[in-house]
Amino acid sequence: MSTLTDEQKNLYAGHLHELTQRWEAALAFAGFDAAIVAAGQPGEYFLDDQTTPFRPNPHFAQWVPEDDVAGSALLIRPGERPRLYFYQPADYWHQPPQRPTLTGAHLDLEVCDDPARLHEALASAAAQQNRTAFIGEQEPGNLPVFSVNPALLLSHLHFHRAYKSAFEVHCMRAATALAVAGHRAAGDAFRAGGSEFEIHMAYLAASRQTSDALPYGNIVALNEHGSVLHYQHYDREPPDQSRSFLIDAGGRYRGYAADITRTYAAEGAEHERFAALVAAMDQAQQSMILEIRPGVEYLKLHEDAHRRIAAILSDHGLLRCSAETAFDTGITRTFLPHGLGHLIGLQTHDVGGLQVSPEGGHRAPPEQYPALRLTRTIEEGQVFTIEPGLYFIPQLLDALKDGDLSQLVHWESVDALRGYGGIRIEDNVLVTDNGTINLTRDAFAGHE
Repeated sequence: MSTLTDEQKNLYAGHLHELTQRWEAALAFAGFDAAIVAAGQPGEYFLDDQTTPFRPNPHFAQWVPEDDVAGSALLIRPGERPRLYFYQPADYWHQPPQRPTLTGAHLDLEVCDDPARLHEALASAAAQQNRTAFIGEQEPGNLPVFSVNPALLLSHLHFHRAYKSAFEVHCMRAATALAVAGHRAAGDAFRAGGSEFEIHMAYLAASRQTSDALPYGNIVALNEHGSVLHYQHYDREPPDQSRSFLIDAGGRYRGYAADITRTYAAEGAEHERFAALVAAMDQAQQSMILEIRPGVEYLKLHEDAHRRIAAILSDHGLLRCSAETAFDTGITRTFLPHGLGHLIGLQTHDVGGLQVSPEGGHRAPPEQYPALRLTRTIEEGQVFTIEPGLYFIPQLLDALKDGDLSQLVHWESVDALRGYGGIRIEDNVLVTDNGTINLTRDAFAGHE
């Protein structure tokens, strides 16, 4: 990880100040004197000595935004500087982890080269507290903890993860810049006739990321593969004819994610109808973002997306009914079966999207939109995705064709577009006091 500039160090110091206040309030709210936050350990594949790619506990990563921290832990006690127990084994099989580059001025550091000694030091410190919470995936062993992953404490922390500090926004901008470089290279590889595998490799090279470092597995879908929402394969050979290209691919910087989707039509008069749909979706997506303000319910944005999809379907001759009828009857749910977006940050689908309060109250998505991941009221400081889609999914289209609403669809036009898969346009937006900052579009503009 590169060394931070003075400006970045100042942002990190401000971030830790906010984080300290947040954790002290959460611990008091949940009735704890301290917390042990374990970074976690990589798991082993079944009947193998090879380990899975390691991703730190996000609660640990928010304090220590580094990846090479397996086996480490953090002790948080209100009124004191947090203490980082950093595991740095003496190892000649692997490169030992380097000490975190930005924590020294803000966290007390204790380096241990033996896991047993680290555990003993942590147990000794934790024993001085009456009620210590343990946050992490691994078992706490014989640590003197009162509760493991207490729901009330996690609820408080998860709710407030939606509000990003200036340091977190900086990291997300850096992650976005990596992703945008990859997206531009992927678009070029598509236009050059590349296979899904070749496009994926071009993305990795341009974004300077390995597959393990990505925030999620890239979706690189040519033609009808774009109708599979989480398409996971990379065909080694290009199709006989490339009609369309959907890429959902991100970046990751100091643990923070960017999540971007773009859709392209192949050149040629025979693809103009799909190209026009892509342009309409892009315009609709940007119009949705312009309507975002603090105080608006995210569910309202989601419903607005369906109304806009209905209008696009009607305007482009895919329906035999009005846009209003398409929305009222639920036809749009065949073409857009997922939610409009989700919170993003330390996790691609960040926690707390359905919470209504730190106490843990939830607002479930409506029955007609079960896949919606975000039902909160929009507030300043949140970062979330806006990703409307319009898909030609065989399973859903066939069910619509066999149902009572079949006569409302212009099937000849719809069936002619099945081979294009679908469209998704996705940006990451930061909510301000009177609107948004589009982190994704800003990064694309900066690369022009």
